[in-house]
Amino acid sequence: MNTQDQHHRGLLRPRLVAAAGAAALTLTAGLATPLNPAPHQAQAKENKKVLTVAVAQSVDSLSPFLASRLVSTSIHRLMYEYLTNYDPADNHAIPGLATKWEPSADKLTWTYTIRSNSKWSDGQQATAEDAAWTFNKMMTDEGAATANGSFVGNFKKVTAPSATKLVIELKKPQATMAALDVPIVPKHVWEKVGDFTKFNNDKQFPIVGNGPFILTDYKPDSYVRLKPNKSFWRGAPKFDELVFKYYKDGDAAVAALQKGEVSFVSGLTPAQSTALKSQQNIKVNDAPGRRFYALATNPGAQAKNGKKFGDGAESLLDQKVRQALFLAIDRKTLIDKVFQGHAVAGEGYIPPRFSTYFWKPEASQQLAYDPARAAKLLDEAGYKKNGDGKRVEKNGKPINYRVLCHATDPNDKAVGQYLKEWYGKLGIGVTLNCLDNVTDPWLAGTYDLAFDGWSVNPDPDFVLSIHTCGALPATPKDTGATDNFICDKKYDELYDQQLAEYDTAKRADIVKQMESRLYDTGYMNVMAYPNAVEAYRTDQIKSIETMPKAAGNIYGQDGYWSWWSAVPAGSSGESSDSSSSTGVIIGIVAGVVVLAGIGAFFAMRRRSTAEDRE
Repeated sequence: MNTQDQHHRGLLRPRLVAAAGAAALTLTAGLATPLNPAPHQAQAKENKKVLTVAVAQSVDSLSPFLASRLVSTSIHRLMYEYLTNYDPADNHAIPGLATKWEPSADKLTWTYTIRSNSKWSDGQQATAEDAAWTFNKMMTDEGAATANGSFVGNFKKVTAPSATKLVIELKKPQATMAALDVPIVPKHVWEKVGDFTKFNNDKQFPIVGNGPFILTDYKPDSYVRLKPNKSFWRGAPKFDELVFKYYKDGDAAVAALQKGEVSFVSGLTPAQSTALKSQQNIKVNDAPGRRFYALATNPGAQAKNGKKFGDGAESLLDQKVRQALFLAIDRKTLIDKVFQGHAVAGEGYIPPRFSTYFWKPEASQQLAYDPARAAKLLDEAGYKKNGDGKRVEKNGKPINYRVLCHATDPNDKAVGQYLKEWYGKLGIGVTLNCLDNVTDPWLAGTYDLAFDGWSVNPDPDFVLSIHTCGALPATPKDTGATDNFICDKKYDELYDQQLAEYDTAKRADIVKQMESRLYDTGYMNVMAYPNAVEAYRTDQIKSIETMPKAAGNIYGQDGYWSWWSAVPAGSSGESSDSSSSTGVIIGIVAGVVVLAGIGAFFAMRRRSTAEDRE
């Protein structure tokens, strides 16, 4: 099991193209068909049906204002509603806490109709005031903006004229207004919080929320327990309890799956996947993933106030050196030998699963495997070999790059050995620094290279935002939303342009220019797009929704569909496979998208820091 079964911070947080053109700017929720929402009676221990999910990532925070790791943000999707959600079939925006959203003619004012049938788990009504308070807190408190600040940076004013009406005024057009991946929290609970940078939301249980599950218990590096929210407006989940159980060792998690001690495991290695395919009562899901796997360089850690910190190698400040490191990596070997075919070679920043924004370099631009060209670039940059065959820094010391890697991730270790070989031939030394906690040295800038990875959302804004100057920490002592301290003015200009562009095709073109810029500068070397390789016990789980339905992942979805839809084995209830993939009927008439059905609606940062972001 791979430790990168988590998001980078979502930053990576999942999103969707907010406005897919004028024809879809107004969305109205109708009725929908539930996927058999009634809870099933248990047959397991204590007469309960328990769905246990093995995870390899620690929760960084239960506060949605701070969390960036995939495991944490995935749990928040279960606890709190967002204004909108993503259809599990094709990722288009569908109602969440908001039933309808529409812009003014100049697209600077957005009005959301907040549903009247969503309640907090303590019985109070969820209202527009909760949403307004959540956004205003992020706009006025830097601590509250730690994880999701990029979403509100362009907000001018947020008000709640009534319990069911939310109004957001913008400084300039913003294309992500139907893809605001921000958990809405209950004002009456959170307004009592003092310092948002220190409040982890992990002292009183159950935690008040309005999502499909209620978090009832938590033990760091051990487990998270949740129970169904029986009053959830889409219908309650079918299992009696959902448990996320932490395993530091991937083989131990797989052994637990084989014994029936857990229901589900993700991030399988090729060997684990092969072994499990032949096991009785176990189903392996191997589908194109939403993550990228990269090698990030330290471009010189810095804060918004201009202060430099960290101790990254000076040679990495040279673009030619960074590009040489690109050229020294044989992606085909990594796909064949490390991922053993369960991935495709990486180039651009956004995985091919998101075809609208997927980018590939032109042939003349491509930094494909070419050791000779890499050596030539290093020579041109002034980093030539000495008498011992070692390339040296400007201070005369041999170049030896420290590479941050995850101690529990076999991919990091395997790729690291290839880096030692390939970079060694160039005269560059490599020291693998494999740690259980890569977060501290990462945030301190005390590394040269680091294995990096994010889960990308349907709307790429968040993963793009983490490379802007605005994502840097305010001071060296603060924590920003940045991935690896990139600050490039040309990239920032393009970021602002794409954020303000509502035309999908034009926006996609700008996003691809941003990917091209990241590629050319050499700060982010995307080596692979790993498949989502995961497995579950069919004698515990009768059926479960993948996203997208045709060939998608179960863990780390852009929503709560998998765990909400999961049907216990032995249940007489209808399985999700026999239902529509979305329970939604979509029609586009006169520029209006209507989502209809009967009864309760079906549906559905982050950087896990280096450990894996959302």
